[in-house]
Amino acid sequence: MKKVIFGTALWAMSLTGFAQNSQPSAPSGSSTGPKYDPLTLFHPLFNMQPGNDYRTGSGAPGPRYWQNRADYQINVTVDDQQNTLTGEVTITYKNNSPENLPYLWLQLDQNAFSDSSRAAKTTPVTGGRFGNLGFAGGVAVTSVQTEMSKGKFSATPYQITDTRMQIRLPEPVKANGDVVKIKVAYSFRIPAYGSDRMGMLTTRNGVIYEIAQWYPRMAVYDDIEGWNVLPYLGAGEFYLDYGDYEYNVTVPYNHVVTGSGELLNPGEVLTNEQQKRLAQAAKSDKTVMIIGKDDVTSADAHPKKSGTQTWKFRCQNTRDVAFATSKAFMWDAARMNLPNNKMALAQSVYPVESAGNDSWGRSTEYVKGCIEFYSRYVYPYTYPVATNVAGIVGGMEYPGIVFCDHKDKTDGLWGVTDHEFGHNWFPMIVGSNERKYPWMDEGFNTFINILSTENFNNGEYNRKRGTMQDIAPALFSPAEPIMTIPDVQQPRALGILAYYKPGMGLKLLRDVILGPERFDFAFRQYVDRWAFKHPTPYDFFRSMEDGAGEDLGWFWKEWFYETWKLDQAVQGVKYVDGSAPKGSLITIENLDRMAMPVTIEVTEDNGKKGRINLPVEVWQRGATWTFKYPSTSSLKTVVIDPDKVLPDVNGKNNTWRGEAQ
Repeated sequence: MKKVIFGTALWAMSLTGFAQNSQPSAPSGSSTGPKYDPLTLFHPLFNMQPGNDYRTGSGAPGPRYWQNRADYQINVTVDDQQNTLTGEVTITYKNNSPENLPYLWLQLDQNAFSDSSRAAKTTPVTGGRFGNLGFAGGVAVTSVQTEMSKGKFSATPYQITDTRMQIRLPEPVKANGDVVKIKVAYSFRIPAYGSDRMGMLTTRNGVIYEIAQWYPRMAVYDDIEGWNVLPYLGAGEFYLDYGDYEYNVTVPYNHVVTGSGELLNPGEVLTNEQQKRLAQAAKSDKTVMIIGKDDVTSADAHPKKSGTQTWKFRCQNTRDVAFATSKAFMWDAARMNLPNNKMALAQSVYPVESAGNDSWGRSTEYVKGCIEFYSRYVYPYTYPVATNVAGIVGGMEYPGIVFCDHKDKTDGLWGVTDHEFGHNWFPMIVGSNERKYPWMDEGFNTFINILSTENFNNGEYNRKRGTMQDIAPALFSPAEPIMTIPDVQQPRALGILAYYKPGMGLKLLRDVILGPERFDFAFRQYVDRWAFKHPTPYDFFRSMEDGAGEDLGWFWKEWFYETWKLDQAVQGVKYVDGSAPKGSLITIENLDRMAMPVTIEVTEDNGKKGRINLPVEVWQRGATWTFKYPSTSSLKTVVIDPDKVLPDVNGKNNTWRGEAQ
């Protein structure tokens, strides 16, 4: 999802602005302020729940780990006169769990876009990004059938409650591999603006339809909660099983459709010239135009001259699919170079109004740049095509396809493209539960976006950022911790708690606590272990500790579970026997409840400089720590965190100046 409140390249500026509006914390050392307690921070029982055969103590899936599977066959028709979608989905659901399932739960997320939904009823009267007011939408289910044990499909009772549908089976789906098929016929009115997830944009040459949450989907049944049936209110996104998809989209003859996965019938829906251009793009590092500005309104741009046309797609080992369709699309593409000499196609579709070298004319370059980077740094890209769609949606991700604002330009378009495609790793490949833990996709993504932006085109959009000290007040401004479900977080806090605080926490972990080499090894190991699976926060915590060889329980506790702040200071200096050449005894202190490793820079009167690095364990001993520095003359200054890499809320007490006692 598009970064809440902030754009990628402007995160530091925006956070600094946030800090200026936040309430100041209690003064350091204040009698009413929080007190540091090492027994609370370094609690031996935190993060020590025993592993089991499903999820091990090392953070890896266990020998008995399981997850269910859902394969989909979907056939739909888009009516651009009535703005409706009508169709049928057949789901083949495999129960790999150790339990019989007497009923099934499906998600009808399109129901959230109705003015009678819980999402609408929990939207303020002034409106909001995640609610749809004044639109009588939602899914109309016309039939539900199931097939058990390779028999015939038969009508099956069902119950719809807001965004969830329960199917009550005639007999249970048996444990350990039994299969049931579900067939649902349905339709819905396409909302003009579906909570920034989907919608319609009217352009000069036609409407752009961005279609998502468009078919009944299986809810996840897992070893953590059984059926995951939180209602969809908008802020928390999705949690889905993996499977193979084949879907057919019937549209007016003059539409172009792009969707998740591979186009199966280019010979039926593209002209010979378009097929040649597409083949050229698949071999080109430079962007190739498939449908240019003049082609958009040309009668020769479509194989058929009337009626409808069906576009067929396949996407394998994925948790979802989405598509876009319009008669207004320009279309360009280029080759992406992936690890192990593999290739995929980067492409963009956008209206004539969005074309231009400072706008969507560079979109495919952006797609190519970020996906090639993430494929090297995190995990190889797994889909045959990556498509950026210009439309009404400000920024939303789906496997192999993203929706971005048609008005975005230059660094803004880079930022949202980079962010949305970063989601193809978190949560499309690493399938965490976004309904409960948005930081496991938004925060991870915010972190890798920083590295991608530094890398793209030699840092073209890598603007100078504020320091961690600059953004500290904003990071610690929310009243709730990161581990708060998104629908409970206050809207203004969501951008911090889901995106920036976890993203900056991973940056701290990489840059300061572990170092890039140890962090990157452990991070890639986590991704390898949980690719196309369902990790929990504990699985991530344990996997990072296991791969890096470090007990990080203190960090997980203070950063993710608490609302504590960091305030480290230099308390004072004494010389050994009153003589600076014999050494200096420097005392530092921890004034708030959070702790971090320490770097101290010492400058002597004779001009010599030196640094001391202390591990976080010095704070296990208490709120103050004294160490000996081998000074050769009187000290001029002592600075804690001289590079401002820590989110210290009070930089004024970080420097000692003056005469030692």
